[in-house]
Amino acid sequence: MSEPSHPTRRGFLKGASALTFAFLTTGGVTLLPPAAKAQLTADGKINAWVTITPDNRMTIMFGPAEMGQGVNTALPMIVAEELDADWSSVSSEQVSSDPAGVYGNPNAGGILFAAGSSSLEGYFSHLRQAGAQARQILIEIAAAHWGVPVEEVTTRRGTISHAASGSSMLYGDVAALPKSTSPTGEMPEVELKPRTEWTIIGTDVERLDIPDKTTGKTVYSIDVELPGMVYGVELLPPVEGETPTLISDTAARAVDGVVDVIVMDHAVAVLAQSFTSAVAGRDALDVSWTETSPFRNANSADELIALAGAADDMSADAVVWGSRGSFPGNFNDSDMVTGRYTTEHVYHAQMEPLNAVVSVDADGMGAEIWLGTQSQTASIMVAAAVLRTTPDRIRFHAMQMGGAFGRRTVFAREQMRDALLLSRASGRPVKLVWTREDDVKNGWLRPATVHRLDAAVDAEGYPTALRHRVASPSVFQFAMPDRWNPETRRDPLVMEGSESSDYAFPAFQAEHVLVPRQSRLSPWRGIGWAPNCFARECFLDELAERAGIDPVNYRRRLLAGSPRALAVLNAAVEMADFGNAPKGRAHGLAFAGYKKTLATGVAEVSYEGEQLRVHRFWAAVDPGVVIHPQAYRAQVEGGVMFGLSSFLRERSTFTGGQIDQNNFYDYEPIRMSEIPEIEVRFVESGEAPSGGGEIGVPMTAPAIANALRALTGIAATHLPLAGGRA
Repeated sequence: MSEPSHPTRRGFLKGASALTFAFLTTGGVTLLPPAAKAQLTADGKINAWVTITPDNRMTIMFGPAEMGQGVNTALPMIVAEELDADWSSVSSEQVSSDPAGVYGNPNAGGILFAAGSSSLEGYFSHLRQAGAQARQILIEIAAAHWGVPVEEVTTRRGTISHAASGSSMLYGDVAALPKSTSPTGEMPEVELKPRTEWTIIGTDVERLDIPDKTTGKTVYSIDVELPGMVYGVELLPPVEGETPTLISDTAARAVDGVVDVIVMDHAVAVLAQSFTSAVAGRDALDVSWTETSPFRNANSADELIALAGAADDMSADAVVWGSRGSFPGNFNDSDMVTGRYTTEHVYHAQMEPLNAVVSVDADGMGAEIWLGTQSQTASIMVAAAVLRTTPDRIRFHAMQMGGAFGRRTVFAREQMRDALLLSRASGRPVKLVWTREDDVKNGWLRPATVHRLDAAVDAEGYPTALRHRVASPSVFQFAMPDRWNPETRRDPLVMEGSESSDYAFPAFQAEHVLVPRQSRLSPWRGIGWAPNCFARECFLDELAERAGIDPVNYRRRLLAGSPRALAVLNAAVEMADFGNAPKGRAHGLAFAGYKKTLATGVAEVSYEGEQLRVHRFWAAVDPGVVIHPQAYRAQVEGGVMFGLSSFLRERSTFTGGQIDQNNFYDYEPIRMSEIPEIEVRFVESGEAPSGGGEIGVPMTAPAIANALRALTGIAATHLPLAGGRA
């Protein structure tokens, strides 16, 4: 057997984990450094966000990662609106690194981070300022050139004019003039464009990324090719936490194209001149594993039983997530109404396989990296920690992603970390790729949850007190240990959405009963809002049925104190003509929120033979200001599909610590033929913009479940339907 290389990740990972998230809790974000505000450089850089060339082309920078959600168009639209730009001249460019702290997400501690539908909400005010400042700089340059007062200079669609003299210039002409030296500070709100004058925000401009994606020109990290690059694949442990012993790599090294076999403390990697050769070499390895992981005893079926027991155990220690009002002393008496609901683990199923391309410098203290990641900042800091170097030695290329849904947040560091170790050990650029089977078997899953809801009701059947207990392991404790507070034990990735703040329950409490994890965990599209809204909205339909009140009027009374909630409820009821489904079909509805976005969904279902069919889905959404309607609508539609798929059959199970599924043949998302007709209506409240990537998920499953109840009289209490029972 050849003597293998032995790079190790021990010693790196603890530091890397701390570095990944320590900066998430730091202060705000710098909008524009004074130098960037004041200086117009020779290459047309008006400020940190806007570059204009003499041919009148405008490039607008955007910070958060593009993964299909459309931020590469929606965020530049905000800048272009205040810039008063000609949209046909605009292109956009994603930021790969941000050492000066200019481009970070204000809602994520000022780092480059895209998750949880945070981009529009976080950047809106900042990008309005960026556009307005750039416009003011251009006005000052033009005024100085013409020798006229700044107050007499106006702009319109990429043209600067002085009416009194009849002078005008395109923005590109202004960009070629000598630079300004007077700084432009933050613009007062009154100097920003009023909504009545918007010509870009709220319009359906074509997405800037679609032409290249349609023609195949878009480059993802998996497309990157470098001189001398080798392909890497890994033989990963069958159970989390186990280490390999290489018995023989002779057969692997005999595979044509295999360059090296490298033993790591958690995997055995094969490097080869082609991906096919690397996979064949891996398949030829003879490796044993320690088989000492405590997760060898982990079984998803047993976990669900344990979760149900924890939810029902009133003596179990529970973390109060939110409460209001006072519970009656007899709240636990037997006349209380109780409902129980279960959601199983699900896998992200993003289309682009996880991968990273890395070229470590000859001295081992720097690297060039190509990676699709939801946080450029986190990736750079982890890379620096792995190489024990400083962030300035990391040259990072943020690539577009073929889907993420939470899988490429902090968790993409697995591939990048290992690619760095392999490139350093081999002295070559490495493209490390996980196959679909690798990703399914080593998925970081949305946690399973069991919910117990208890209500005391008045004579009319409305809750006087309601308790929502969620039994689940903590995502934070596993995925973000440096942010986990063992004293407060608060986990927003599990508990957000359980607070039911729009409902007027006189007394309410949400509780998290923490149980030990049995698998790797991560956020999944909709995070805690999806399971929590499913349980609550199904329970409210049960209470309404018990009271003999239709589910619409039951919710109208409970939502009377929330005008925005009532507006989306009434809009969805009108859209669907709720309650008047065609013969053989039934309607169900659910109100849901995701942070500041509110929505109501209505599903129309039937049974075709023994197959549940969702024919139509109506969604009324209040997202505040809608920046890019077509993109937002697509986001909602995508969320509805995720919600439907997780309702019907998506689930990950595990036996003896090993995930049972392998690929899309046994982890099967919904097919195109199963997608209902979806109609989305925006009910704008005038609030600041809020995200749309998640909101479709939490409203969908409970709406379908409640329609199924109306159709069959049987409540669906277990997700997915195929894994549980109606």
